[in-house]
Amino acid sequence: MALAGGTDLIPNMKQGLLEPSVVVSLGAIDALCGIVDGVGGSLEIGAMASLDEFADDERVRKQASALAQAAGLVASPHHRRMGTIGGNIMLDTRCRLYNQSCFWRSALWFCLKRDGTICHVVAGGKKCVAAASNDTVPPLMTLGASLGFDGTLGKHELPIDEFWTADGTWNKRVLKRDLPVSMTIPPTRAGHRSAYEKLRIRGSIDFPLLGVAARVDLGDRGEIVGADLVLGALQAKPIRMDAAADNSRGERLTAGIELERAVEKVAASAMRRCKPLADIPGDADYRRAMVPVYVRRALMAPR
Repeated sequence: MALAGGTDLIPNMKQGLLEPSVVVSLGAIDALCGIVDGVGGSLEIGAMASLDEFADDERVRKQASALAQAAGLVASPHHRRMGTIGGNIMLDTRCRLYNQSCFWRSALWFCLKRDGTICHVVAGGKKCVAAASNDTVPPLMTLGASLGFDGTLGKHELPIDEFWTADGTWNKRVLKRDLPVSMTIPPTRAGHRSAYEKLRIRGSIDFPLLGVAARVDLGDRGEIVGADLVLGALQAKPIRMDAAADNSRGERLTAGIELERAVEKVAASAMRRCKPLADIPGDADYRRAMVPVYVRRALMAPR
């Protein structure tokens, strides 16, 4: 297995969730590091760029503020200094009944995700429902980012939306053997605004109970000409709320009651669509109740 920052791989190895025969560090590959200006105003980010570097980079903060916010909310400062943007994208899905020691899991008996044939979260479930807990992926999806690969299929790119399936096991990725070596953030229009909101038990360390990334594009008169909303930590892949663009287009960010009505429509739609499971810590009903709250915060916060 490949080792980037090790903040996910090493704990999983300690718990016996992963048992690679060989671990290869990527830290000495300079080509995987750094953030550079790309073609036409895009940003090219090496997969080994640290989350700390990413969150503090002025270009990222200016062009993709939600992404900088998300990177700055991952775990704690020392995790962000070690952890990488590529590692966060490749973060394994998480489940409170899976991310335990081998002894603990053997007492319950093993599950679909590792060594077993049943799901302890959904009785009779045929797919693993471990949650995608990557903070940076929802903002990357709202930005229309793409991942660059250089592996068994040669050099190629893949839209980040197409990287996951609805299965929380290792089969969740379309490309099972290749690792992303870079990512491209396309140029954003002058009226671009974005924000990321994160629900977690404590103000640091914890993985998200819910992550909400919002993007709003403004026209010359301050009207909303485009919008996107993606929610994380609810399923094995992030969820895009298509109603965000339909219900908010044409409104003004400062239009008062009309904008509030549009936001309420999106928040209500998100709550109807999102049904959190008991797959990660935190009461599922509480997490569902927080969906419209954090959707409102994300949509009203973009700046």
